[in-house]
Amino acid sequence: MAIIRWDPFRDMVSLRERMNRAFDDVFANRGEDKDLTPSTWAPAVDIYETENELVLSAEVPGIAEKDIEIRVEDNTLQLRGERKFEKETKEENYHRIERSYGSFYRAFTLPNSIDAETIKAEHENGILRVTMPKRQELKPRTVKIVTATEKDKK
Repeated sequence: MAIIRWDPFRDMVSLRERMNRAFDDVFANRGEDKDLTPSTWAPAVDIYETENELVLSAEVPGIAEKDIEIRVEDNTLQLRGERKFEKETKEENYHRIERSYGSFYRAFTLPNSIDAETIKAEHENGILRVTMPKRQELKPRTVKIVTATEKDKK
């Protein structure tokens, strides 16, 4: 039989998560039919760093470029937009609505090493890619060590 370390807080975290889900279910729909109610949402985001830049990729399928706003203010990158629900088919004719619609807002604090003036964004195949180059003066550089004999040759 394996020995399992008892963690008294694990049960509390599990209970908190179940309570949060219960309250979300009750208050998110306010008595409406859950299967036909569009919910609030925010696009999933990946952020990674290369040697020269910080890159943010956000999933925004079905959203036109004109419906997305990217703003940089006080070292904060703000994404704001809206996925609109097309009313081509009457809502009562739907059997199920699983995609989320409505407006979203995400904000990310940028490190001081980002050059806010040269940030670029592109939108392709439902992916918004924001490229944030690092400042030249803050990029790491390698310093070559010169020996005394090399110094004398110069």
